[in-house]
Amino acid sequence: MVKRTIVTIDEEKCTGCGKCVAPCAEGAIEIIDGKAKVMSEDLCDGMGYCIGICPEGAITIEERETLEFNEEKAESQPKKSDISIRCFNCNKGEDEVYLLPLRHEMKSEWVCTRCLPMLIHG
Repeated sequence: MVKRTIVTIDEEKCTGCGKCVAPCAEGAIEIIDGKAKVMSEDLCDGMGYCIGICPEGAITIEERETLEFNEEKAESQPKKSDISIRCFNCNKGEDEVYLLPLRHEMKSEWVCTRCLPMLIHG
């Protein structure tokens, strides 16, 4: 056990929409019985890409004693895709471009690496 940051999901707030599943590149989050759950704490790297995507604010990061992140186990997880994840500007999906999560105009959105400079520099 080590002290580190890890994602925590508030089951009371979670509606089970599943928007947090595909952004979790490590495969730590799944929908079980209609709620998002961290399936294995050693899969969560604590980066929190899922936080800004949750429309209910059910996901937070906390620092606590837990299992050490297992990079090999995370890399061996099947990659999940979500066709609804698209660049808010050009509408291209992750099968066409690299996408990054961001906050823009008080919304959680995705932006591709081609549209990001235009967003930053106008």
